[in-house]
Amino acid sequence: MAREADQIAKDHAAMLGSVSVINSVIATHNKGSDATREDFCYDMTHDEKKERVARSNGYLVHMKALGDWGSESFTEIDAAISAANGFTS
Repeated sequence: MAREADQIAKDHAAMLGSVSVINSVIATHNKGSDATREDFCYDMTHDEKKERVARSNGYLVHMKALGDWGSESFTEIDAAISAANGFTS
């Protein structure tokens, strides 16, 4: 069953939310001890951050595999998948 255009747009927007999670967790991790409570997931251990990134990455990979995306851009999504793979490996 193919998704309607409005559902595709909603799913794409949700994927961009996961991109934000991945980018934010990695940015916080890269701050090291300079991370503060304003930084997303600042209080997580490295392993917890890796798990959080892996979950979001799994969602992106799963959703990207759907074959009915039309003209939606995957530039940010592909970059986040690549960053997540590097972070979790």
